[in-house]
Amino acid sequence: MTNRLAAAASPYLLQHADNPVHWWEWGPDAFAEARRLNRPVLLSIGYAACHWCHVMAHESFEDDGVAAVMNEHLVSIKVDREERPDVDQIYMAALHALGQQGGWPLTMFLTPDGEPFWGGTYFPKEPRYGRPGFADVVRALSKVYADEPERVAQNVSGIAAQLRPKRREGGVSLSPADLDETARRLVRIFDPIDGGFQGAPKFPQAGVLEMMLRAGRRTGDETLAAPALLTLRRMAAGGIYDHVGGGFARYSVDGRWLVPHFEKMLYDNAQLLPLFASLGRDVDDARLTAAANGIVDWLKREMVTGEGAFAASLDADSEGEEGRFYVWRRAELDEVLDAEDAAFAADALDVSDEGNWEGVSIPNRTDRPPVDAGRLADVSAKLLAARERRVRPGRDDKALADWNGLMIAALAESSATLGRPDALALARRAFDAIVAHMTREDRLGHAFRAGRLVYPGFASDYGAMALAGLALAGATGIGGYRDHAARWIDAAFAHHRNPAGPGLAVDADDADRLVVRPEALQDEAMPSGTALVLNAALRLAAYDADEDRLARLDGEIAALMGRMAANVIGHAGLVNALDARMRLASIVVLGEGEAADALHRAALRLPPWERVVRRARTADDLPDGHPARAARVTGAAALVCAGQTCSPPVTDPEGLAEAFSTLRG
Repeated sequence: MTNRLAAAASPYLLQHADNPVHWWEWGPDAFAEARRLNRPVLLSIGYAACHWCHVMAHESFEDDGVAAVMNEHLVSIKVDREERPDVDQIYMAALHALGQQGGWPLTMFLTPDGEPFWGGTYFPKEPRYGRPGFADVVRALSKVYADEPERVAQNVSGIAAQLRPKRREGGVSLSPADLDETARRLVRIFDPIDGGFQGAPKFPQAGVLEMMLRAGRRTGDETLAAPALLTLRRMAAGGIYDHVGGGFARYSVDGRWLVPHFEKMLYDNAQLLPLFASLGRDVDDARLTAAANGIVDWLKREMVTGEGAFAASLDADSEGEEGRFYVWRRAELDEVLDAEDAAFAADALDVSDEGNWEGVSIPNRTDRPPVDAGRLADVSAKLLAARERRVRPGRDDKALADWNGLMIAALAESSATLGRPDALALARRAFDAIVAHMTREDRLGHAFRAGRLVYPGFASDYGAMALAGLALAGATGIGGYRDHAARWIDAAFAHHRNPAGPGLAVDADDADRLVVRPEALQDEAMPSGTALVLNAALRLAAYDADEDRLARLDGEIAALMGRMAANVIGHAGLVNALDARMRLASIVVLGEGEAADALHRAALRLPPWERVVRRARTADDLPDGHPARAARVTGAAALVCAGQTCSPPVTDPEGLAEAFSTLRG
């Protein structure tokens, strides 16, 4: 027997298709049914790789008795937070308004009009962990809804007041000195031993790491970039990095990056890839470069869908256990390696009889002695071949435009630095897949799987895919990628204006209305939609040397400075956009042939967050008004341009970095 979710495309919803719960997908029909029956709505939000979502499903949603209580008292709706980040954002904010800590599964109780009045996260089947049993919660909330409508109305009103967008005072200005002082304050809250913010759990916080690296570059003060470098090094050594197969897990549950929450998300790896690749080259650290290559290897091996786009995530669990696919016992090394290699692997990767986590070992290099990198790579390859015979974690193979856009941009920006033309090929194929399956004229959808498209897309889809287009234009010299990016940026500003203030809204002006229109301003696990679109628009303006576009963007950024000043960490994406406005340069490579190609490769190896790259056959092929049109060069040359000022032509690839640094100050 299956329920209505059997017709869904989302792998997360399909996980619940055989529950005895009478689930509905999100939509007007579910709320109409709640109004007809005069019942509260249970909204359960999760995602396919979520460990505690699986736990609650096994305990409650697969239980006939609990399901019977739900079916009697509620209209139950399942939502994949990755398909509907707008719905998730609204009801997670409602949970916070109730004074509760967020997380998934998100369990909210709504009126038939979609208004939240109570909620929580994970509830056990029976009372424990200080939480009531879920069936008891359902009965109690159903009784309150039926017998005490005034209490429900009071909660609805209080939460609604908290959900309404808050206007920020204008007139705030952030100078480079303000950003520098902010970075100095942030240094003090980083863990000086293991990196990341002090305490546990530890999340990658890629946007904050980028902000610190930008501050170090901007000021020349290495102490500002040092926490980010330490963090990346400790992550690359820790168990959060998959030392056998590559790629990073979502976060570390401890303070040393040892014990991951084993799910692997596309967006984390997309944001980390350019940091590891660029910094590995800048500081000549082979461990960082190896981690970057590991991300590409993992992506290529495990995450490409049939259409050529990238899947969303890998589950934390396999065979009903968290991390089972990734952990090792000492005896298993002896089964797959000869005695000498097994002893080497045990020492190099911290695999022992007693284990380093719950009786098993998470491979890691934290504080391990130096070893021969080539031998470690060979032994790891043998372990990977053996691991491939295990029962694999589930894969959520839907394609999300924003997550794909971030990864496409990361691959395109990192391929030259890593010397990986296959990374660029992956990026181009994925971009083509998004265009083929997820666009309608100049508009984007958000999620695609099994021929079904969640449409219209969100602000983050336009920003991330525009960044992808511009990165590919720079990496390939093909102008068509730039044209896609320009159309998506224009569509974002046309359809996602925030009616409550500056910046953009998450959902489009022609999308189905929700109880509130969520703002796309604050970062979550990835930069906000506004930050992504602004960064893309700034890069487009630099690519075209478009002063009119820059002037318009100055107004957009100025209106958001109050938000940035009030919460720098929560708006790191916007702060990085502000830094880009101050320091972004355009490198124009002119000419054809090997000499021009060498200059192009040198340009692409410069820090990706500080430059865009444009190829042109001659200066006359540049847009009218571009300052590099004045260059009089024969043969291959590169110019570094900021605003309407360009460096003298550079013909030596080794001299390009010096010209770039000179113009940047």
